[in-house]
Amino acid sequence: MKAVHFGAGNIGRGFVGLLLHEGGYELVFSDVAGALVDAINATGSYTVHEAGPGGVDRVVTGYRAVNSAEDPDAVAEEVATADVVTCAVGPTVLRFIAPAIVAGLARRSPDLPPLKVMACENAIGATDQLRAEIEKLDPAAAGRAVYANTAVDRIVPAQPAGAGVDVTVEPYYEWAIESGPFEDDLPSVPGAHFVEDLGPYIERKLFTVNTGHAATAYFGAQAGIERISDALADPSIAARVSAALEETGAVLEAVHGLDPEELAAYRAKILDRFRNPELVDTVQRVGRQPLRKLSRHERFIGPASQAAERGLSTSALVAAIAATTAFDDPADEQSVELQRRLGADDPVALTADVTGLEPGHPLFSAVHAVFAARQRELRAL
Repeated sequence: MKAVHFGAGNIGRGFVGLLLHEGGYELVFSDVAGALVDAINATGSYTVHEAGPGGVDRVVTGYRAVNSAEDPDAVAEEVATADVVTCAVGPTVLRFIAPAIVAGLARRSPDLPPLKVMACENAIGATDQLRAEIEKLDPAAAGRAVYANTAVDRIVPAQPAGAGVDVTVEPYYEWAIESGPFEDDLPSVPGAHFVEDLGPYIERKLFTVNTGHAATAYFGAQAGIERISDALADPSIAARVSAALEETGAVLEAVHGLDPEELAAYRAKILDRFRNPELVDTVQRVGRQPLRKLSRHERFIGPASQAAERGLSTSALVAAIAATTAFDDPADEQSVELQRRLGADDPVALTADVTGLEPGHPLFSAVHAVFAARQRELRAL
């Protein structure tokens, strides 16, 4: 069996690639970073270090890497004979990997079973998005694959200097995968659970793990705190993050009928993971790309809009949105762009453009007030 994984970064090696290796797949990484590809190919194994209670070291072998920028033909050849294709590249990059998958599907022997495609991204319907990009390029080739959405969860912080291709991660992980597209031929992914309806799993993860992680980062940045674990050690920040997650929990209960006691236990588990002192993670890393995190179906506007539509509380989520607008990191392109636009654009138009909310939406006025307040603050500086 062979799996091709697009994105040989820390998540690709420390989470997806690790589980594919443990599932018995020959592993091929595809990446555009030449130095990373060379470093992977220069090693015969790498170690995934689990930092925290119960953590162990796991060794990955039986892999190679291909430079998709320099040798797209080689990537296509690997895809053509693969059993599984996965990716962890970021939702905005899916359209750039679609041509390589299409090229591989076009070469695929009709005697082979359909290629199993799974996008492992922090986004709702990421595999659907990837499939749409593939179908735009070649509908016939697209039909030679089956596509399953997934929900993935593992904290992989910035890596210590000198780690090479080894990766440090938290011990906890979750990988939920739609079972329907595969029928009776499920991919071999140890520890994954296959579910008929992925929607509740995706939104539970996105609106708890990602909402809580980002809120911790933005509140922590406001307080001048560097590490995520230190931010949650601040009682005020912990209370504000918990309040935001209680609001997302109310949405999950209302929309998906999830059990409130199970949701409370899930929230507590998530916050304990963020407090892991052995996992050195920074508010700058978690808070990067604030424009994406403020978009319509992401971790703040997504649950807050659903809450507002149902008459549920949104004040804690709006407070997290306010902290997001204050995130000012000169090293992050989206942070720089957001601060520039806050200083120059009309607040009504800016609110609508960034969040995707229409002015008549019940959440719009509260978010507009947040944007306008940040504009006044910047102009007073």
